Formats: sequence, structure tokens, C-alpha cells
Amino acid sequence: MGPDVPLLNDYKQEFFLKRFPQTVLGGPRFKLGYCAPPYIYVNQIILFLMPWVLGGVGTLLYQLDIMKDYYTAALSGGLMFVTALILQMANLYAKQKTVTVERMQIQNALTDEDEFEFSSCVGSETVKFIIPGKKYIINTVFHSLLAGVLCGLGTWYLLPNRITLLYNNIGGTVTIFVFGWVTVCIAEYSLIVNTATETATFQALDTYEITALMRPFYIFVFIAVDLAHRFAVNAPILEQANQILHIVFLCLPFLWAMGILPPLDALFLWGMEQLLEFGLGGSPMSSNTKLLVMFLISAGTAIASYFIPSTLGVILFMTGFGFILSLNLSEIGFAFKHTMSSRLASSKSKAMHSGLRIQLGWRELIFYLTVLTLALTEASLLHQFAGFSSFSKASPQAVVSYILLVLLVTMWILREIQRVYLFGTFRNPFYPKDIRTVTVFMEKQRRLMKVGVVRRILLTLVSPFAMIAFLSLDQSLQNLHSVSVSIGFTRIFRMVWQNTENALLDIVVVSIAQTLVFSPDLWWNRSLDTGIRLLLVGILRDRLLQFASKLQFAIAILLTSWTEKKQRRKSAATLITLNVVFFPILLIFIAISALLSSPLLPLFTLPVFLIGFPRPIRSWPGPVGATACVCSDTVYYQQMVPSLALALQSALAAGSLGLSLPGSHYLCRFQDRLMWILVLEKGFTYCGVNIKGLELQETSCHAAEAHRVDEIFEMAFEHQEHAKILSLNHHFGHILTPCTVLPVRLYSDARNVLSGIIDSHENLKHLKDDFIKVLVWMLIQYCYKKSKAWETVGSADRNKEGPFAGKQLSGAVGAPRPLRDEESFSVDTVEDWTDDSDIFDLEPRGRMRDRKEPGHLGMTPRVHLSIPGSVEMQSQGVLQEMLPEDKLHRAVVLGLPAVDKGKQQEVLPQVEFSCSYSELLSIPEEWRTAPVPPSKVHEMRQKFPEEWYHFILSQLDFFHLKDKPSNLLDDLMKDKALQDLYVHGVLSCCFGLFGLDNTVPAPSHVFRAYTGGIPWSVGLDWLTGKPELFQLALKAFRYTFKLMVDKASLGPVENFKELINYLEEYENDWYIGLVSDLEWQQAVLQEKPYLFSLGHDRNMGIYTGRVLTLQELLVQVGKLNDEAVRGQWANLSWELLYATNDDEERYSIQAHPVLLRNLTVQAADPPLGYPVYSSELLHLPLF
Repeated sequence: MGPDVPLLNDYKQEFFLKRFPQTVLGGPRFKLGYCAPPYIYVNQIILFLMPWVLGGVGTLLYQLDIMKDYYTAALSGGLMFVTALILQMANLYAKQKTVTVERMQIQNALTDEDEFEFSSCVGSETVKFIIPGKKYIINTVFHSLLAGVLCGLGTWYLLPNRITLLYNNIGGTVTIFVFGWVTVCIAEYSLIVNTATETATFQALDTYEITALMRPFYIFVFIAVDLAHRFAVNAPILEQANQILHIVFLCLPFLWAMGILPPLDALFLWGMEQLLEFGLGGSPMSSNTKLLVMFLISAGTAIASYFIPSTLGVILFMTGFGFILSLNLSEIGFAFKHTMSSRLASSKSKAMHSGLRIQLGWRELIFYLTVLTLALTEASLLHQFAGFSSFSKASPQAVVSYILLVLLVTMWILREIQRVYLFGTFRNPFYPKDIRTVTVFMEKQRRLMKVGVVRRILLTLVSPFAMIAFLSLDQSLQNLHSVSVSIGFTRIFRMVWQNTENALLDIVVVSIAQTLVFSPDLWWNRSLDTGIRLLLVGILRDRLLQFASKLQFAIAILLTSWTEKKQRRKSAATLITLNVVFFPILLIFIAISALLSSPLLPLFTLPVFLIGFPRPIRSWPGPVGATACVCSDTVYYQQMVPSLALALQSALAAGSLGLSLPGSHYLCRFQDRLMWILVLEKGFTYCGVNIKGLELQETSCHAAEAHRVDEIFEMAFEHQEHAKILSLNHHFGHILTPCTVLPVRLYSDARNVLSGIIDSHENLKHLKDDFIKVLVWMLIQYCYKKSKAWETVGSADRNKEGPFAGKQLSGAVGAPRPLRDEESFSVDTVEDWTDDSDIFDLEPRGRMRDRKEPGHLGMTPRVHLSIPGSVEMQSQGVLQEMLPEDKLHRAVVLGLPAVDKGKQQEVLPQVEFSCSYSELLSIPEEWRTAPVPPSKVHEMRQKFPEEWYHFILSQLDFFHLKDKPSNLLDDLMKDKALQDLYVHGVLSCCFGLFGLDNTVPAPSHVFRAYTGGIPWSVGLDWLTGKPELFQLALKAFRYTFKLMVDKASLGPVENFKELINYLEEYENDWYIGLVSDLEWQQAVLQEKPYLFSLGHDRNMGIYTGRVLTLQELLVQVGKLNDEAVRGQWANLSWELLYATNDDEERYSIQAHPVLLRNLTVQAADPPLGYPVYSSELLHLPLF
């Protein structure tokens, strides 16, 4: 696609032009797209201005000194409440009036095009169009009441006399009064008449009609400040705030239309997250429930610290609870619950503890208790013996600050030295250069691993205790019952454990500031204690990092809109010029966005920047890992995620992934797999992440961006043998910065063209002979395993009745009855057909339910009832053993129609074995009933590999037989009747797969046979009638094909022993089948060492082989620009949820090699994104 792809197609442009004015005005629909009667517009204008009219009545009465201001507000609010109720009742009446007609009338085609037919000014259609009404009755009352309160307080807020007192300016009073009432009318209309679709949309569905409350809520916030100013005495700060907010009040429609103010759900989640992180020292949480619970507990801790009467008690309380709350409490609770349930309930609950959860045992518990005890002891001893002293260059607190400075620099160096690029810019000379294999990389990585261990010890144990020493010596703790001390020190005592690296940086910055500035008159030293200083420094640090990331993101969009030819639109030069001219305004936008911790939204990913509304750090409202676009490729991510999580655990603990904070994004790459990692939580010795897998079927956009990702990683990890020391990162400025490589146990995917193998006449000529050998081995192994199973299950019964009692049923000893055999009529099958059964069902529903439990098939004898006139296919022995009553019962079945079975088959004679143990290896009788001429049987006897047959028998041990004769194997080899059974069985399979001719099969026939798609024939029809035999034959053919490929690649098979080794390896270590098979996915999840599949490219006319090999390989990991991801996700949310621009070829989803736009869209949570895999929250221990 070219760069000038329409941002919105024609239909969406028209839709957007109708929706946006409605959003600006709060809900009135003045642009309909079709001709509507004038009264539709007049009615909407009247309803829009109704709050102003009702408020104007109260305002007039107040200005004329007829009523007091609060009576005026009550009057206007009461009138608005009654009006709102009347409007809602009118909607209910209109719905009831037309409900019967709507049920009976045929759907009007015009309504499909959002077009209505109006009959009168107050007709039911008119009322329903203008006033859609509420879904819930309670909202009808609540919203009406809220509308009355809003109108009343709005009247009070906009009284001209009150505004004049604030500004002493008539022009300002008139302006604020007029435009202020426009703001109130917009909010009232959205609340009570028709809720507008908001540009700031967080949830895809508004289930509880919360959107209507958004605009009134913000007005109430402004009014609350005004009320506080009214009733407060001598509060100049409130007066100034009130003056500013009255002006901002006029801008509310603009802020609503631009989507800067968040919806209520996002606002409260964002607010709790910000307070928890920056006010209480916690971490963002992965779910709304955990966020709420942790916020309440943390706030309770801060409040409780205020009432503690002693300094020592405050220090111990803050230290202890700071440590406890920084732990992964949800997993500790899960582990405790699991332990208790396993003790009480037992083995059943043991299966519950699965997945990637932190394994909390006695070792971890002892470690936590030890650390807590040492921290409390240290804090109490320092308080008891060191006491408090003012900060000076020689004070104990200053000495500790010097130690903290050394620790910060040391940990920072140890962290950077483990990454491939220093500061993301220069090549790290200490990083291994040759990392193509795991063995070589791990050998060269040992020194860096030691560095990681040292850093982990410094981070986990040394730094927290050093910071506790610094805080325990602080003089500010003497001020008991201080709000600032309770908030500031509760936060930092927790942050020491929760976010050690940032806490260390903040304390060092504050200590340096105290060292350089000793003036007691300075505002920094006079008005603020250490806790509040640390809080301000922490907020400033976070906002500056966000500002730098957002600025880098904005510059990347600006530059690439011109430098990348495929991104250079006709408007690119104009947009770049405007951004350069108004660059100070762009910086203000970025600063405001950073201050609010909201994403910088590039409209349609163009250099047109807006301020997105604040939202939680995880960006999406749903639970983590709840949805994904599951497909056949999902299993590859399911298999590799446990191993990847273990590798991430080590990398995060060592620091080789850089500074990982909640909201950090990483991208992993291996062959065609892309893993997107989002850090959601972080605390003391744990980290919570979500791993997503992106699609493997690469589109052109996906392939272009994946190719650029490969280039970046190859430049960083594979093309460094001849690079200079401290060479520059050639992709500096890209949103992806390589970090390191991780050893992960996963499948490598190799695809080969089989030209010269599958079409080789020599190979195909030996295919049938090899198939016969493999099939013989397969049948013998099948019968041998079946005999072992029979010995295990029924040895007690056979000991009572003799060694071979009950084995006369066609040689199928204890095996599950073939599905074909179950299709004969019996009383059971008659009972399975019910009145609810469909005559077109392939089998009775009862039988289908039975087949879901294959383990029960064949375990109990079943008496089959024949149809009168049909020929029984059971052996003679069974017929002779039946009682006369049973024979009579078999002969009479009421209500069964006569069935023509076609040509009747002769009953096979009983096989007489020369060895009594041959029945252990006897194949089922119906497997040798294929309709083949005797000449072919004789021909097969000539081709039958007798030596191979004897060699297979010689490899059997029969250890499961207790009293076996010493010459058992020799007797089996000499038994011609047994060999003849296998001749017939092999011939039956060859007849089904190849037919009766002896021609060399063509490659196309081989491919169809491998996939099970052979054209119909009599032999195939017979073979598919024996599903178990057909599966064995298909499996044998696939083994044969794989053997042909191996012989062509590795050389011919020298002897029978080597051939046995091949087949046993196929059986134990390989899955040979099709990628589309369910068993293929099961084999991947079971981690079969190797998988093989045959494919055909119809376009190129070639056959391909695909081999998956399970091994430990290196996965490349890079860190993404967090703000670039959040900004693109914010645009995606706006574009799909508001503009409904779901065009698959839209501009904002096209490939962008620098922003990775297509991959970023894929990684979003469904329904906006489409990852094929998304894990639940993975808890990674960082011990």
C-alpha cells in the first residue's frame, strides 16, 4: 500500500463528520445525512437550552433580590428534576405505544441506514429519536435527580454577582455567564436527553450507562472548589484556584471533545494507581481488584502511622509494613490456601497448584522472616544508639548517604555492563561477540553472570538496609502526628523494598541537594521534611523520564514521516513545517502529557499530536490474558512460555534487561516468532509480567516490520566480530533497543524443499518394499503391546480358566473393539436412537457419548444381534458356545427393517496355529478380509520380507509371560499360520493404499497417501471401514516416507538393526504427521523432541518438508520505548472505538519500520488487537 492511503474511507468520513459535532454539543444530532423535518432540529435546540432557561429563571429572581442564592439554586434544580422526569416518562410512553406495532411490522429497510420516518412533532418516533431513554429504571430516576442537582448548583456557580466579585470586570462576567451556561447545557443534554459518544473511551461497552455521568462529574469538581471558597474564611489559595477554574470551566467542552479528560472508570483506576505508586510507595497492579485492595490497605497503613505515639513505634511500624506490603501478597495467600487445602483435602488439591506461580516454601518464608527481623533490628538499634542529628557533612546520615552514592554508581555500572549497548548508544566491549550457539554464549557469559549475581546481592540485601539506615537517622521523624511525615516516610520506607533502584536514586538526589544547600532559610529546607522531598523528587524523576520518552517518540514520528519514503504523504511537508513553527506548543503538549502521565496521541500515527486521556499503565480495561485470537499457532507460544519465563526471571534479576518498571515493554524474536512482554507489577524479589505471542502467518506489513527487527538484532548480536570497540548503534532512535539474548527451550523450525527426493524414481521404487517392512513391524508391535495389556488387565481371570480361555474371538485379545464392528445392529444400538436423534446423524447420540470414553470400549463382552437373513461375521467358536435361548434372541429383533448387505462374504475358517502362544500376536480376523484375488495373496507371499519378519520376532522379550517356554521365539518363527496372517494383513493395507497394480507410485499419490486424501477405491473403502487398521497403515506409510527422506539425506540403511533403530526413534522421539492434525498440537505441548510434516506448495509446484526440533536456543530481547507503545495504543483505541475505523488496510496499521506500527497494533488486547496467545499474569521470583 502507498503512503497516501486514506486515513478514513468515504463512509467513515461521513460517519465521523456526523458523530463529532454530536460529541462537541453533548448529544444533539444536527447533521443526520438525510432530510428530516425542521421540528426535529427545533425540538433538540429547545431541549438543549432548557437548563439555561430554568436556571435563568432562578438567576433573574436572585438578581432582582426576590430570592436568596440558595433558594434560587433549589428552585432551578427542582424545575430541572421535574423536566427530566417528564422527558424520561415521555420516552417510556412512546416505547409502550409502539411496542406492539414494532413486533408485528416488517423491518423497514430505511432503519438499516440509520434513517427514520417521522410523523409529527411529538410523535412516538420523534420522541424515541430525540430521547433514546435509559436501559435501567434506576438510572431514569438517578440521572433525573442528578440533572436537577447539576442545574441548581450550576445556577449558583454562574450567578453574575458572584462572578463579578471574583473578577471585578463586567465583560468577563458576561463571557463566563454565557459560555458557562453553554457548558452546563452540554452536560445536562448528555445526562438526560441523549448521551454523546465520547472521544475518550476506555471500555468498548457502556454496560451500566456510566458515560452519561462523565461530564456532570467534572462540573461538580469545579463547583466543589467554588463551594469550598464560599464557606472558607481567609483562603487566598482557594480564591486564586476558583478564579482560574472559572476560566478553565469555559474550556470544558473543548477538553471533552479532544478526549483529554478521562472517562470515570479510567479516571478512578488511574487516580488510585498514581496515589498508590507516588503517594504510598506501591506498584501498579495487574487487575482492578488487586489495585483497589492494595490501595485501601496502603492508605490504611499511612493513616495508622499518624496515630502512633512514639518515634520508635513509628519507625518499626513503617519498616515492617513497608517490607510486608512490598511482597507478592496475592501469591503468598495462594500458597497458604494451597498448603491448607492440600493438608485438609489431600491429593486432589495438589493438582490445583499448576502454572507459573512462585513456589513459596519454607526456604522463602525463612528468608523473608530473616530480612524482616534484620530490618527491624537495624532501625531500632540506630534509633536507640545513634539518635537524631541535623544533617551535616560529618553527620552519621551524611556518611550513609556517601555509601548510598557509591552503591548507586556501582549498581548502575553493573546493570549497563550486562547489556549489548551502553546507554542504548555504544557497543558494550564486555558483551560476548560470538553468540550464535548457546554453548559458546554461556561460556562467554560466565563473567557477566557473576556480575549479575553481585548486582542482585547489592540490590536485594545491601541497598535496602543502607537506605533504612539513612531514613532511621533522619531528624524529621521526631515530628510525630504530622501528615507530611506519615505520608512521606510511609511511602519511602515501602519504596525501599518495592522499587529499590528508584528509591536509591531519589535518596541520593535528596542527600546531594542537602549537602550542597545548607541554608536553613531556603524553602527546600524550611518548609519540607525529608519524606516530602523524596516524594517530590520521585514524581519529578518519573515525569522527566516520561517527557524524554515522549519527546523521542514525537521526534521519531516527525523525522520518519519524511525520511521513510513509504511514510511520506502529500501532507508530510506541511505537517512538519507546522510542527517546527509551533514547536514550543508541541513541547507544552508533551509536558502536559508527561505531567498527567497520559499517552501522547499521534492522530492516525501522523505528526499531529494530541494529549490522550490518563489511563492505567496497562492501557486496557480487561483482565490480563483473558482473551486472545487462538489459532493453530498458539501451541508454539504455549510450549515456550514456561521456559521463556524462567529465562526472563534470571535476566530481570541480573539487570541485563535494563531498568524494568511496571509499564515496561520488551520484544523477543526467534525465527518467525515474536513475543511481546509487558511488566505489570514489581516488588521485593518478584515481578509480574504478561507475555503475548504475535501471529506467525506473516502479512506484508508484518513481514516488513519483522525484517527490520531482525536487522536490528543481527546488527547488535551477530555482526559484531569485526566491529570497533564502542561502535555506535546504527539504529539509535528506533523504538526498539537490543538488550541481550536468553537461552530458551523451544522448537526450531526448518523447512526444506524435497525436490530430488520425493520425485526420485529410485526412491519411489523402494517405497512399497519399505512400506511392507514398516507395516510388518507396526503390526507386530501393535499385537505385542496388546498382549501385554491383556496380561496386565486380565491375568487373574485367565489363571482360573487356563492360559487362553476367552481368546477365541478373532484373535483380538482384550483390545478395544474396532469402530466398524460397533456399527452392526444390536439391542444397544437400537436403544441409542432416541426421538431427539436426527435421521442424518452419522451415529446415535448415545453411541457418540460412549465413544468419548475409549477406555471402556471392549472391556465388557457385548452380544450383537443380527438382522434375520444376514450372515454373521463372528467366528464359529462363538456361535457354538451360545445357548439356544441366546440364538433365538439373536434371531428375533422386533421392528428392525431388512437390510441388503450386498454380496455376502464367506466366513473365514478358524486359524490353526502350530504354536499355542501365536494367538498373542494374532491380528484381528476382520483385518484380513479384504476382497483381493488369490493370485495377489500368492504374490504377496513371495514379496513378504520373511527374514525381516523373523528378525522382529527375535527382538521380542515376552517378559510379561511368567511360564514361557525357552524356545518360544523359535516356535513363533516357525508358525506359518501366524506368518500367513501378517501376509494377509499387509496385503489388505497395500490394497487400500496402492491398489492391486505394481506400478511405482507417483509423487502426487505419495503426498495424497501421506495426508490421507487418496481418491476413492474399493480397497480404500474397505480399509477405512477398519479405522484402527487404517490409522496403523497411515502411520506406517508416514514412517516409510520419513525413512525415505532420511535414506536420501543420510545414506542407505545397512542392516535390520539400524532399521529397527530408525523405527523406534520415530515411535519414541518423533511425531510424523500433518501440521493441521490435532495430534501435532498435542505433540508440541508434550514437547516431543522432533516433529515432521509434509507439505505442498501449489503455486510453485514443489513438495516441502517441515521439521521442528526441540532444543535450547538463543532468543533475542530488546526494550521498546514505553511511550511510543502507549501513544500508538491510545490512537488505536480512539480510532476504533470512536471513529470506528476498522478498515484492514487503513493507514495506521500499515508497516512502519521505525515505530513497528503493525506489530504494536497486533499486541493490543482484543478486540482492538489480535495476538494469537496471551498468558495470564506470570509471577517471576527474582531471588
